[in-house]
Amino acid sequence: MTREVGRRDGLDGQTVLLMAGLADLAVSTLGSALGAVRGLLRRSDTAELAAEAENELVARGRLALDRYAALPPAHLEILARHALARKAADDV
Repeated sequence: MTREVGRRDGLDGQTVLLMAGLADLAVSTLGSALGAVRGLLRRSDTAELAAEAENELVARGRLALDRYAALPPAHLEILARHALARKAADDV
C-alpha cells in the first residue's frame, strides 16, 4: 500500500513540476516577445515593417486558402475522363 501511495505522490509531484516548468517557459517566452515588440516600436521604419508584415500575412493567407480550400475534381468527372481515354485507346 505504501508503494501505491508513493507512486501516486510521485506522479502528482511530477505533474506539478511539469506544470511549473511550462508556466515558467510561457512567462519567459512572453517576456522575450514583449522585449522584441518594444525594440520594434523604437525603430524609425515601423510603418514600413508593418506594411511588409501585412503583405506577408496576406500572401500566407492566399497560400493557405489555395492549399486547403481548393476543391478536388469530382469523382464522377475523373471516372468519365478515364472511360473516354479507354474508349479512345480501344478505337485506335
